[in-house]
Amino acid sequence: MGKYNGPKNRLARKEGIDLGLKTIGTKSHAGLMKRLNVPPGQHGQKMRRKISGYGTQLREKQKMKRMYGVLEKQFRRYFAMARKWRGNTGDMLVQFLERRLDNTVYRMGLAPTRTSARQFVSHGHIMVNGSKVNIPSYLVAADSVITIKPKAAEIPAIKKMLEDKSFAPPAWLERKGGAGKVTRLPERDDVKEDINTQLVIEYYSR
Repeated sequence: MGKYNGPKNRLARKEGIDLGLKTIGTKSHAGLMKRLNVPPGQHGQKMRRKISGYGTQLREKQKMKRMYGVLEKQFRRYFAMARKWRGNTGDMLVQFLERRLDNTVYRMGLAPTRTSARQFVSHGHIMVNGSKVNIPSYLVAADSVITIKPKAAEIPAIKKMLEDKSFAPPAWLERKGGAGKVTRLPERDDVKEDINTQLVIEYYSR
């Protein structure tokens, strides 16, 4: 499956918000926060234009897609799934994205970013209900138990996360050491990031 391999700070500056693509506390993240309001490119600061309704919808879709680290084809598939499901389309879209294994590992505080969580999953460091799962897009279910392999717990990035006693996962997850559980499916209110799913619905409904 394809993935974006370009400069991550460029994506965040394009959307004007911290997409969580860089580890907080690093030099790279600090540099991003200083220039977050400056669009990328040689003439970024001079290229501010009034955005149309379509442009606003597009930017929100791009922001949400990049936040979760998925490409257009897969994001469109999640939207199609959400529209067919019973319930609010925007809420279901968020739920499908939140249930991705890489996002769940990130939300549990087992990885500093979704990008690193995706890498940990792809490299086979994560187990779901006792079985190795190396597919980042795998959708976790309620009562799923997620654990880190013992050897992986010694990886510096993971070890540092496990030592952070102040971390508290969202309400739909619980964690103790290198293991966690999906206590229920995520809801829209569990996501604190500033996203407007209605604009995404409007974009795909044109």
